[in-house]
Amino acid sequence: MKNVAIIGAGLTKFGSHWDRDLVSLSVEAGIKAVHDAGISKEDVDALYGGTMSAGLFINQEHLASKLADFSGFRNIPSTRVEAACASGGVAFRQGYLDIASGMNDVVVVGGVEKMTDVGLHSITKALATAASHTYEANLGATFPGLYAMIAKRHMHDYGTKETDLAEVSVKNHENAIHNKYAQFRRKINVDDVLNSQMIADPLKLLDCSPITDGASAVVLASADVAKKVCDTPIWIKGSGHAVDTISLHDRKDITTLNATKEAARQAYLQSKMTSNDIDCVEVHDCFTIAEILAIEDLGFAKKGEGGKFVSEGQANIGGKLAVNTSGGLKAKGHPIGATGVAQAIEATLQLRGDAKNRNTNAEVAMAHNVGGSGGTSTVHIFSRDR
Repeated sequence: MKNVAIIGAGLTKFGSHWDRDLVSLSVEAGIKAVHDAGISKEDVDALYGGTMSAGLFINQEHLASKLADFSGFRNIPSTRVEAACASGGVAFRQGYLDIASGMNDVVVVGGVEKMTDVGLHSITKALATAASHTYEANLGATFPGLYAMIAKRHMHDYGTKETDLAEVSVKNHENAIHNKYAQFRRKINVDDVLNSQMIADPLKLLDCSPITDGASAVVLASADVAKKVCDTPIWIKGSGHAVDTISLHDRKDITTLNATKEAARQAYLQSKMTSNDIDCVEVHDCFTIAEILAIEDLGFAKKGEGGKFVSEGQANIGGKLAVNTSGGLKAKGHPIGATGVAQAIEATLQLRGDAKNRNTNAEVAMAHNVGGSGGTSTVHIFSRDR
């Protein structure tokens, strides 16, 4: 397989864009990425775009054609990828595999979601399609409810406390202050989290990622192209993708996301690295308990000790492992299809040395994206060294 690098990156501001549509957000991120890469649109061989539910959010499908059209790309392959909240991560992997296989040399991978054009009931209904309709959504289960069950079980089995969950939120809000693209750039404290509105016991409002509009894009290139046009290529060293049961009731242990463990195993094996080699990681903290699970499932802490890892400061910048330096989904925001690509962008900025909230001297970074309650997961490992 060919070596593949990220040579360009572009983001929109994450938040509520009442005056913008999905297409304009996508075009903005794509133009930024192509400009950052120092290439022209004519150099691009293919497009991949991650988006979960444009049909329900904005009544628009066939996005592969529409986004290519409005971005000025004609007569090249354009593929829309859907994998719930892991849509961006899976799109990124498809772009990587395209170049690694030798099919193409330059690929643009984007992610986008426009979520605020409909009411809360419609948003909840759209998000529920990422769960099992028959066994979960149809019986009234929402994603806060599903992750609340996971949190309750983790607390029961391992003694995790509500304050451990709150510390995740506090850390990520602190990190987001330095991210100009983040939705929430303000400090909070543990009491703020504990006293916020209960959503699904034990998860409160400030334990949950927000409803977000936004887009992200990267330009991927083969080694031959990257060496010619980019002074600071960021190399994709490992890529993993796995799935698990879509329903919680079919899992042996709901406090372990086996899709994450398997995707990580693949990425570690390909990169010839272990968890000890990772300097910073963007994990899928759709809820605070999800960050704790990721820290454990990716091998950074023993099972049951993820909460302690965060509350002791080991996940802080300057700690053992910098987790969610961007602010994570919790504070940066979670425009579903854009999240996986945005995580790769944060890894790129960290390794380039361009992040305002930089983990000093980071050499290796990771991005971890999850769909639903763990039905899909992708893990990517990045390095400054080829």
